[in-house]
Formats: sequence, structure tokens, C-alpha cells
Amino acid sequence: MTEHHHHVVPPGATRGRIAVTESELAEWGERFGRAVAVPLVIGIAGDLGAGKTTLAQAIGRGGGVAEPVTSPTFALVHEYRATFRIFHLDLYRLTSPSELTNIGWDDIIASRALVIVEWPERAGTRMPHDAVPIELEHIAGDPSRRVLMAG
Repeated sequence: MTEHHHHVVPPGATRGRIAVTESELAEWGERFGRAVAVPLVIGIAGDLGAGKTTLAQAIGRGGGVAEPVTSPTFALVHEYRATFRIFHLDLYRLTSPSELTNIGWDDIIASRALVIVEWPERAGTRMPHDAVPIELEHIAGDPSRRVLMAG
């Protein structure tokens, strides 16, 4: 962890693994979005249905996005203008990190923005080293709860 990251996890949010309901996940995401200092890249990893888009939407709301943050699965990239620029990327359909060039990845990463990346592992080594990793996983046998791990 670099010094740069100490402000990232917002007040009231715990580092490490926490079990959350969907509404708690959204609440945590909104607090995170309010506490964000840009530029910042966040990678949200987890299985399908683990809550990545719920979390991305909540972070966007916290960052001041008034419109609904829809999943950009088909568009790959959505840009929102809030208090600062927010890019929401869903790399699920990416077959190779080389395809990132086609969606303007380098410009997005270089912009003074909040960049929220779902399926960050699909970006491979092109994910910035200082990106904040967040991982979501299902709790077996309890469809209403998730485990949230924030770095």
C-alpha cells in the first residue's frame, strides 16, 4: 500500500472482508463515492451477479451522478459528468487487453477522472498498479448477502 491510498477507504467503511446486504453495499458505495479524490482508478472484481454494477452505480451516485448509472456491458464505456468526470467500464466482453486501445483506455486512464472498472482482470497488465482493488463474492447459501473486500 502506498501513502497515496490511505484516504481511499471512506470513514465508516472497514478494510478487509465485510459481509453486506445489497442495500448496505449500495450505502458503502455511496460513502466511497463521496470520499473519492480524483484521479482514481477502481477495479471491481467478482462473479456475475456478485453486485459489481450495484456498487459501481452507488459509487457514481456518491460522486454526484444524478442520472442512473447503467451497466455499460454493451457499450463497454459510459462517461458521466458529475462533480468530476466518471468513467464506468465493464470489460466482461473483452477478449484481449489489446482491445482496450479501441475504447480509448490510455486516454481514460490518463484523464483526471474517477474510473470504475468492472472485470478488471480482463485488462491484464494494463490495469494501473495504483488502482484500488475491490472484490465481491456471493455468500454460499445466502443470496441476499455479499462479501466485500476493499484494498
